Amino acid sequence: MLPSSKKKVQRYTSSIPCVTGFGCFLVHAGREQGSMERISDGIVDRTTDLPHMLPSEEAFAAAISELDIKNQDKVIVYDGKGFFSAPRVWWMFRVFGHKKVWVLDGGLPQWQASGFNVEKASPDDDAVLKSIAANRAVKRVYNGEQTNTISFQTEFQPNLFWALEKVAQNVTAKTYQQIDARAKGRFDGVAPEPREGVRSGHIPGSVCVPFPEMFDGAPPSLLLPADELRRKFQHAGISLDRPIVVTCGSGVTACILALGLYRIGKRDVPVYDGSWTEWEGQSDSDYPKVTAPGTA
Repeated sequence: MLPSSKKKVQRYTSSIPCVTGFGCFLVHAGREQGSMERISDGIVDRTTDLPHMLPSEEAFAAAISELDIKNQDKVIVYDGKGFFSAPRVWWMFRVFGHKKVWVLDGGLPQWQASGFNVEKASPDDDAVLKSIAANRAVKRVYNGEQTNTISFQTEFQPNLFWALEKVAQNVTAKTYQQIDARAKGRFDGVAPEPREGVRSGHIPGSVCVPFPEMFDGAPPSLLLPADELRRKFQHAGISLDRPIVVTCGSGVTACILALGLYRIGKRDVPVYDGSWTEWEGQSDSDYPKVTAPGTA
């Protein structure tokens, strides 16, 4: 985490790219003065109907190269909501081996609430144009077309990424504790999912820790201190001495839990990328589900 301190942020942003969360267009909301914001919403897997899944290494490298981010750069990630998709981008960089990445605590709302300057971007702003180029680079990779020179090198970290079958194995083995970041009603199967055709419920063996519990609750929200985060997880019955995997609806808010766990020293928590949206879409016989209290 990077505190929303002007002195510390400026120390990092004199010539260092700053990436917004995917889907959070800050063209009209502004960006921190002195940063090089990259507005991206398309650095995703183009071979699946599942929303915003992790792209291939080649696609990620091509996109980040278009954003002019180098392997030696320190990357500060923030979004317009404070905490929503920025942790997802933080996780993506880490999955592809980039360790010098931070999330700005409280994001743009906290920056503005602290009285720091923002700039408004125009459609021909350099950051916007590079964002468009990054999205096009992803499309070219998945279309089998040639891309521009790739300057950003990736190194995939399989310990941070789980796919469907890995979760299915864990449902039986119970080696990892499964934490779901969704709201309790969705988890319990009594409140609807936001995606049409997707039942609510959860993966068997999971524990619900809604992602807002990671924050202090006072707008703009900040990530809780480490000792309070530990109490939150322990109160939910999570043993911090055992391995953990995090899930949610579609792989975004699970990364908020991963960030909270990172703060308390759990540095290798994997995210189930497809999360409930993918799991729910599989056959009930092969991939069991708890879709209402007391059912499986």
